[in-house]
Amino acid sequence: MKFQKNYIISGEILCRTGLHIGGSKDSIEIGGSDNVIIRDPITRLPYIPGSSIKGKMRSLLELARERLTKGGPCKCGECEICRVFGSAADNTSNLGPTRIIVRDAFPTDETIETWNESTDVVEGAELKYENTLDRITSRATPRNQERVPRNSRFGFEIVVSEYEGDDDNLELVLEGLKLLEDSYLGGSGTRGYGKIEFRDIKIMERPAEYYRGEAAEESLGDFESLSTIKISEE
Repeated sequence: MKFQKNYIISGEILCRTGLHIGGSKDSIEIGGSDNVIIRDPITRLPYIPGSSIKGKMRSLLELARERLTKGGPCKCGECEICRVFGSAADNTSNLGPTRIIVRDAFPTDETIETWNESTDVVEGAELKYENTLDRITSRATPRNQERVPRNSRFGFEIVVSEYEGDDDNLELVLEGLKLLEDSYLGGSGTRGYGKIEFRDIKIMERPAEYYRGEAAEESLGDFESLSTIKISEE
């Protein structure tokens, strides 16, 4: 199986609403939230795990293309989704390596500065207060959870590989990103959390010769949003 090229998709994830991707509850402080977000252990600032983006993209594509099985994700080892996102470990298909890498997304410098200037944001998170209602007694139980505030931005990078015989890997990934924009990322999406947009997108093409120092990378364009991406076919 001959490697042909990589596409490097980079840009920013803009949080249109608050974002909650759950983290460890091992170190809850007095007066803190019992529903915390995931944080970088060094900086103590929130980030978006690449696994969260990749997993949601895959599940949305499986639903859209009717590949979702009763027991969970598709494990056929033959379809385009298994080719790009990987197949089960016990699958004997000959699809080769997974074609997509989704990096963890970290907050931009501008976003960190905005967080630091806000008295309502602590370590990149705000506290969202909600009530759960007992439907028999009508008793309200208040609770809070951390979330990344709206308008926060995170830098993202996705690598899409193409091997000999592959077809439309990049197009499939872009479809998954569009589906994710119209769904939600993280938890509590049906209550308004997790609406995101991919902005200021750059797509670079790096052929196999690039990695041997025999060719230059090529820009496929800079795009304000996913809806403006037009990739010309050779």
